Amino acid sequence: MRKHWNYIKGLILLTVVLFLYAFTSIRNNDSAIRSVNIDFIGENTLYISKANVDKMLIQNHEYVQCVDKEILDLKALEIKISDNAMIESAEAYLNVKGDLRIEIEQRSPLARVVANPSYYIDQQGKRMPLSEEYSARVLLVHGVDSESYLKAVYKLLKAIDADAFLKLYTTDLMIDADQQISMRLRDCSFEVLIGDLERLDQKIKNFKAFYQKAKKDKLLKRYKTVNLKFNQQVVCIK
Repeated sequence: MRKHWNYIKGLILLTVVLFLYAFTSIRNNDSAIRSVNIDFIGENTLYISKANVDKMLIQNHEYVQCVDKEILDLKALEIKISDNAMIESAEAYLNVKGDLRIEIEQRSPLARVVANPSYYIDQQGKRMPLSEEYSARVLLVHGVDSESYLKAVYKLLKAIDADAFLKLYTTDLMIDADQQISMRLRDCSFEVLIGDLERLDQKIKNFKAFYQKAKKDKLLKRYKTVNLKFNQQVVCIK
């Protein structure tokens, strides 16, 4: 009888051990991150790849798929991703099944500053490094050598970006030591002298009216300089 009792106790003990092991395995599976899905939102999705975002997460001291979903700090993860120079913002979501979704909005360049090294100006007027994965087809800015110059040209860049005509045709902006700005247009040999940014809206309106009239009369190729500095008039030099 004692033999049978020892056998029964051993069987019960083994059953308990197996049950605890199975329970622990199930609990661990339930608490683990099951998958990580990276989604780019918005129009600009070319400056950093999903592979590089995933690599950035792996290089972190705690890779998200190795972290219990109950202790994963989503806010810290969003900050970590947003610190990348190509990323504007990031939002992370975790469902009850353990699927982690990360929505990323990339930064959007307005122009490329020709310098050493060159860099972009983004939609917020901030410096943005060039991407190793994609070269943006944006207008070029020459002569910016300080933050004050950057602020001066940013106002004009936003005006160009908001105007369908200027956005299509403007190729280059030049700014001199006195922060006087000029620009060049696609398929035009003349230089447009803007000067400072006072009365900018009126200058743009005057130039567009001149351009349409000169194009209609087939006179665009006759001019070397189009000067918008003077109030309420456009002065052309042949």
